[in-house]
Amino acid sequence: MALRKTKRKKKQYFRDLRELIARLEQTGNLHRISARIEKNSELMPLVKWQYQGLADSQRKAFLFENVTDPQGKTYDCRVVVGALGASRAIYKLALGAVDADGPNSVAQRWSHALSHPIPPRLVRGGPVKEVILKGKEISRPNGGLFRFPIPISNPGFDGGPFLTAPYVVTKDPDTGIANIGTYRCMIKGPDKTGVSVSPAQHIGIHFHKCREKRITLQAAIVLGCSPAVGLASVTKIGYEQNEYAVAGGIAGEPIRVVRCETVDLEVPATAEIVIEGEIPTDMMEPEGPFGEYTGYMGGKLMNGVFLVHCITHRRNPILQMFTEGVPSESGIVRKMGYESALYKLLKHDCNIPTVIDVTLHESSGSRKYVVIRMKKTNPAQPWQALQAAVAFDPSHGKILVTVDEDIDPEDANSVNWALSFRMQPHRDLKITTHKFAGLDPSAAPPGSSHTEARFPSPTGCSALLMDATRKWPYPPVALPAKKYMEGAKAIWEKLGLPPLEPKMPWYGYSLGYWSAEDEQNAEWAVKGEYRRVAERLKKQGTKL
Repeated sequence: MALRKTKRKKKQYFRDLRELIARLEQTGNLHRISARIEKNSELMPLVKWQYQGLADSQRKAFLFENVTDPQGKTYDCRVVVGALGASRAIYKLALGAVDADGPNSVAQRWSHALSHPIPPRLVRGGPVKEVILKGKEISRPNGGLFRFPIPISNPGFDGGPFLTAPYVVTKDPDTGIANIGTYRCMIKGPDKTGVSVSPAQHIGIHFHKCREKRITLQAAIVLGCSPAVGLASVTKIGYEQNEYAVAGGIAGEPIRVVRCETVDLEVPATAEIVIEGEIPTDMMEPEGPFGEYTGYMGGKLMNGVFLVHCITHRRNPILQMFTEGVPSESGIVRKMGYESALYKLLKHDCNIPTVIDVTLHESSGSRKYVVIRMKKTNPAQPWQALQAAVAFDPSHGKILVTVDEDIDPEDANSVNWALSFRMQPHRDLKITTHKFAGLDPSAAPPGSSHTEARFPSPTGCSALLMDATRKWPYPPVALPAKKYMEGAKAIWEKLGLPPLEPKMPWYGYSLGYWSAEDEQNAEWAVKGEYRRVAERLKKQGTKL
């Protein structure tokens, strides 16, 4: 009797933030906090302790269910932090790459999403329309944005509460193509926030186009939705690509969107909170300070102003926040997304098949320090990769290094080893200019003008490109050969010694400059046949 074939059911992606939170809890990746937590002085410091005291593998998301303000006010709103990237495991879960095989599963999933976008689907309504606030409900002293427990990220230093996980939706006024980006937003009142409109970001391009047309820039801020949208918002995606379509590529189905109430934009139908409004293009005002991705306080900057016209949200909404700093959740999310985007650019778009992987170091805010690992087949490939990577984005990439396949790009010691002994500065180093500062405090002294701080005259900031790959065959790595290290490891474990976490290189191996005679001498030495080695060396001697 023939077996009946059953169609395998497609695994459902997360339709909203709540489904992701449920999965985080099921997998042991969530702290549910029911105790009363004060939003300004306690909430973010509690979360940030895990970045200062725990390894990546031990970090989890936090869901705060009982949040108060300094006066004891309670909120009909919960706060979640770390849901997209408290750890690398959580990022993979949010991306849907947990079951994927291989070390590059994240890059492969991103590559597929970028190459197979699925346009969003417009629907009539959704949970985000359960509550609609307009007029006096927005402008009254305790209304609007003050209805939500927006915390202070760095109490003692930040100038106020900031939205740290806003997915800001704007449209190019010429093409109508939507962009979704994550830009810091300082709360300035119930109906007003600051918003970064840096000219190096897509929102800045939209802002300046609208300014030339003498019109305001319509915008919508999405707080909490399907993780696919959040991941697309944070990752660097091409200007002509619609982030909703890329998010659809991640989800494997269209993102359902609804029209806004007061602006000509679409937002996720299952979003937790949406803030609608406009950004005037004839004015800016100081915004900040705020603890930035650099690990330093970002000072007051002249930024845009977002004027709130309408807020829609789900009943009992969940406010999503990121942590910033070094290390932080936003650093993990940027790292994983940018690494994947750069990997696709180099390996596929720029046709460099020898690229193995790309790493952005968290210590650089996952922006400035880029390591490209490759198994080069000709000396031009490292420079092809370096020059393509430095051109990827004006504010990304300050120190860029290519390394060989035996170097662990995540391990600073391994990379430093390559820098120390596989490159010569006069030959393997180049400096390029006209880079954008991107809040880098080394660009200009505090108090410098807005223009000078972001693009110092006359040629902006610079980037350092280094080819730290081997230029010729090298002697072997000076460690015992693999079989001896494996044998010693078995003894180590049998003795009950502390668990080992091997780092590359953990055994010796040939790098091309090692003869058959050298190999034989080493084997004789292990067997105790030292005299045979000595006799061979004696025959090779010479009189002076």
